[in-house]
Amino acid sequence: MKLQIQHLTEYKYDNPVFLGIHLLFLIPQNRLYFDVLKQDLVVHPKPEGNHVRMDLSGNFYTQVWFLDMSEKLQIQSELVLKVKEFNPFSFLIDEQFLQSVANKTYPKFSYLGLEKELANYYLVDTGDKMMLDFVMEYWRGPEDVIGFLFRITAAIHSQWDHLIRHEMDIWEPAYTFSEKKGSCRDLAYMQMSLLGSIGLATRFISGYAFNPNLKDGHELHAWLEVYLPGGGWVGLDPSLGLLTDHRYVPLACHAKPELASPVQGSFNGEGNSTLHTEVQISQILD
Repeated sequence: MKLQIQHLTEYKYDNPVFLGIHLLFLIPQNRLYFDVLKQDLVVHPKPEGNHVRMDLSGNFYTQVWFLDMSEKLQIQSELVLKVKEFNPFSFLIDEQFLQSVANKTYPKFSYLGLEKELANYYLVDTGDKMMLDFVMEYWRGPEDVIGFLFRITAAIHSQWDHLIRHEMDIWEPAYTFSEKKGSCRDLAYMQMSLLGSIGLATRFISGYAFNPNLKDGHELHAWLEVYLPGGGWVGLDPSLGLLTDHRYVPLACHAKPELASPVQGSFNGEGNSTLHTEVQISQILD
């Protein structure tokens, strides 16, 4: 299957402003289930500098900077990908990790060795008792961790209203939990906290998700990945209640959701900015 992804991001300013350094996380992150056949990035006004770099989490990004004042910043990205199917359930989890759960009433996984030091950075836990009680409704024991992940992801999808929020902020997990609603990024961050309450390391993902039933109306998407020794990073989408598959194209991953935003930057000047985005994803028929 071939996919074409067109993504427009446009900022308009009340008055001419000086654009600061911008980091554009619009390069698909390396995955074995797709090949990038075409990749175009056009920025207006034309940047004075334009270089591809890699951040601490291994994400490729384009760093751009400008000299002149501008009333608008427009970023256009086009991708063509060749995608092949894969089975998101095709892995085995390390038995030592499954046996690390010490408390059956309120379980807590423990990562071992070097993984333990690295995983601590990816643990999100608000310490909210109501959120932990919600987790326990779907817990059946460590030997059923895949079933547990599927059940809790499906439960978020069915019990929380999915909103389209154009504001760039991300709600705190406890707020999303109590409100029973949220955008895809709010729900992903909330599930990170739910899984963190039992010691599971997670990271936030920004990217694209192709839904063949939508003719239009695609948008930038967000989901999460949980780290399972033996299985590695496993994608979960609470907005749709699914494990992620070949239809998901990650642009950036990070333990801190705000650092996975596709466009990061600032400006200096008077007035405010307005944001307009468009995402079109279509299948190319050979």
